[in-house]
Amino acid sequence: MSNIRNFSIIAHVDHGKSTLADRLIELVKAVEDREMKEQILDSMDIERERGITIKAQTVLLKYHANDGKTYHYNLMDTPGHVDFSYEVSRSLAACEGSILVVDATQGVEAQTLANVYKAIDQNHEIIIVLNKIDLPSSDVEKVKMQIEEMIGLDTSDVIEVSAKTGFGVDKLLEAIKDRIPAPTVAEEKPLKALLVDSWYDTYLGVINIVRIVDGCMKPGMKIRMISNNSVYNLDAVGHFLPHKQGTDCLYSGEVGYISAAIKKVGDCKIGDTITDHLNPCIENLEGFKEVVPVMYCCFFPEDAGDFIYLRESLEKLHLNDASYTFEVISSTALGQGFKCGFLGMLHLEVMQERLEREFDLDLVTSAPTVSYKAYCSDGMIVQIANPADMPDPSKIDYIEEPWAKISIMMPSDCVGAVVGLCIAKRGEQVSLEYPGETRAYIVFNIPLGEIIFDFYDRLKSVSSGYASFDWEMIDYRRGDLAAVNILINSEPVDGLAFMTHKSSAEKRGRAICLRLKDLIPRQQFKVALQAAIGGKIVARESIDAYRKDVTAKLYGGDVTRKKKLLEKQKKGKKRMRSVGNVTFPKDIFTKALRLGDGD
Repeated sequence: MSNIRNFSIIAHVDHGKSTLADRLIELVKAVEDREMKEQILDSMDIERERGITIKAQTVLLKYHANDGKTYHYNLMDTPGHVDFSYEVSRSLAACEGSILVVDATQGVEAQTLANVYKAIDQNHEIIIVLNKIDLPSSDVEKVKMQIEEMIGLDTSDVIEVSAKTGFGVDKLLEAIKDRIPAPTVAEEKPLKALLVDSWYDTYLGVINIVRIVDGCMKPGMKIRMISNNSVYNLDAVGHFLPHKQGTDCLYSGEVGYISAAIKKVGDCKIGDTITDHLNPCIENLEGFKEVVPVMYCCFFPEDAGDFIYLRESLEKLHLNDASYTFEVISSTALGQGFKCGFLGMLHLEVMQERLEREFDLDLVTSAPTVSYKAYCSDGMIVQIANPADMPDPSKIDYIEEPWAKISIMMPSDCVGAVVGLCIAKRGEQVSLEYPGETRAYIVFNIPLGEIIFDFYDRLKSVSSGYASFDWEMIDYRRGDLAAVNILINSEPVDGLAFMTHKSSAEKRGRAICLRLKDLIPRQQFKVALQAAIGGKIVARESIDAYRKDVTAKLYGGDVTRKKKLLEKQKKGKKRMRSVGNVTFPKDIFTKALRLGDGD
């Protein structure tokens, strides 16, 4: 027990977590040289293509220390992006310590602060690692001062490393042994294990990652999920080295995987307590805080026959990512689909890409939106996740919208542009600090609907890519809002409806109609595009019809022959317009609402 160390690697995006994990794996020779590759713990294709960690990964490292003992290091590599902060929270709950990686060239960033505070809340022992010290632009002393001033941690025992070259990583391995505490548990108590993560295997059913808090797990024993009292026979237990390797037993304090031929996806709830069916534990573990989605998007199968398969795919993905929600909805334009809740735009993009790649689905996606509260005159409170579901405006007293607190780290010469962007998004400034000569830290309260869609892109644009931001939901506030419906040939399209402040409703409606005019291909009939607030049309554009040359076959004769053919064509187009459906690209919903600075 005293030789076990459980720790997570936490940091801001691109500060070198996965590269440092590579060097630790390489140094303890966990894999052979021929199997070693960059970002070895990033197993998904999307992670490798985008260069980011999406899923927290665990690996057992056997370290032969200078004192002659062999230590078992359970390492968890975590994501850095704000949309995957739930993965970080889950990983920290299974550990006793954290390695805080800070880029020696960029210093403390927004997610550095967010993640280190999560670790402090879990009472973790924190080892500070300054990475990328081999780069000419690194400034170790300046970054140390930033850490002391902004986080309040002592930097006298900071470890300086280069995860790329491997310099200093051997000192880190010794520091983990000396500074991160061993787990304190009691093996003689009944089994009590925390379900940290899970995924679906086609052949084995559900595979779970667990942290053993008390007792031990062995193949053949009967286990029980506390949340739903489902009982299973344990088939196999083991560790990730980083490949799966079975073992005879998982002991107290260890992190590993279990397989119990679990076929029902709904039986596995992330954060659940697992115990021995014959000798159950008395108290449950605290588990994880329920995740509340902050934005919603609707997924519809391009082929209506794929609806059942889409539901099964969403259930299997939910097993692997408990931070999103889904429920069945029906749209007049797009048929049956699912309204899904996400933690941000990147989260949405990744989940959509996983559904299309891993399950070979063709999806039509509606424009993302946040959840509003409509207070009606009869006392009812209606939760609105889709603006098309807005009650009759005459029955609404007022509408509340969600607000978020955003923290932005940036170079001090970008302050004016960033403040201007936040104010344009209806933000209210909370504080502005200068932690260093060239760094600024600003806090704003902003409506969540203003930041989920294009805020990050525009922030990077006005700061030349140097600003980083973190956000969290704070509350709901009353707002002067309007639901704008987009009509195509007088038919409202659910996926294009949006909520906005009344002062900009007409302007945005007009801009989207103009955008749709470019995005929707021309049809055989004229198409009318309209933006409406309630029953009032505030903007209109038209897409002209194709004109087929019906007179091409004429080679002479009277002009009345030509007129006769043109009249016949006009009647046909009129009939087609009355019964025809407008066809448009499946990504039009997202593209139409992604308006640029000039729109």
